[in-house]
Amino acid sequence: MSGMDTNTAPRITPIVAVTGAGTGIGRATARAFAAEGAHVLAVGRRAAPLHETAAGHDRITPLAADITADGGPELVVRTALETHGRLDVLVNNAGIVRSGALGTLTPEAIAPQIATNLIAPVLLAQAALPSLEASGGVIVNVSTSVGQRAWPGSSVYAATKTALETLTRSWAVELAPRGIRVVAVAPGAIDTPIGEHQGLTPERMAAVREWQLAHTPLRRIGRPEEVAWAITRLAAPAASFVTGVVLPVDGGAVVA
Repeated sequence: MSGMDTNTAPRITPIVAVTGAGTGIGRATARAFAAEGAHVLAVGRRAAPLHETAAGHDRITPLAADITADGGPELVVRTALETHGRLDVLVNNAGIVRSGALGTLTPEAIAPQIATNLIAPVLLAQAALPSLEASGGVIVNVSTSVGQRAWPGSSVYAATKTALETLTRSWAVELAPRGIRVVAVAPGAIDTPIGEHQGLTPERMAAVREWQLAHTPLRRIGRPEEVAWAITRLAAPAASFVTGVVLPVDGGAVVA
């Protein structure tokens, strides 16, 4: 996609793989791409939420897969190729948070965050390289605005996302000669189930939201569709001269 001349190239149907597509930003992103005419492979661990994502969207194909498992990244790419013949956009959206202050962290809390938030995107991008090079494709990494600030109590999560931003910039330079663009979005406070997935109580989640609102200049929580808009715009052929950027979608939180 990134190498296309938007004025002269024939229009093709983009093939997009989105991880963490069962809820939140991933679901909104899969639906946004599908609404624009793309065929989307919606990837996640649980089949039921993926089928909810795809309901009413015949361009979305659910794939229940663990991207941290041996062969998981290769399965995602292979399925895209077997189903649609190529892959144009890889959206590394899947992510998990395990809160804990230094002194309380255990390997059981640390390892899944590194596996899902950092190792899986590396292996997915690596598995997708031949396909993305063939199509002049795009990798979109989903970071977090917290990666550019301190986040006491969730330092491992913030560290994995900061690392993902470094990968974005490094890959953008490394893969440019191969015609592949690499970009990222850094969401702020977004209305997703990530708090519930952490096991936060409603009271704790309310306190988190209060803190987020106080530190977001636009004074509201963002919607997954607003992040999906940024992802689809960065992946679009019209953004063919944009690479290596990390775009905050955070209501001004990073600059406040």
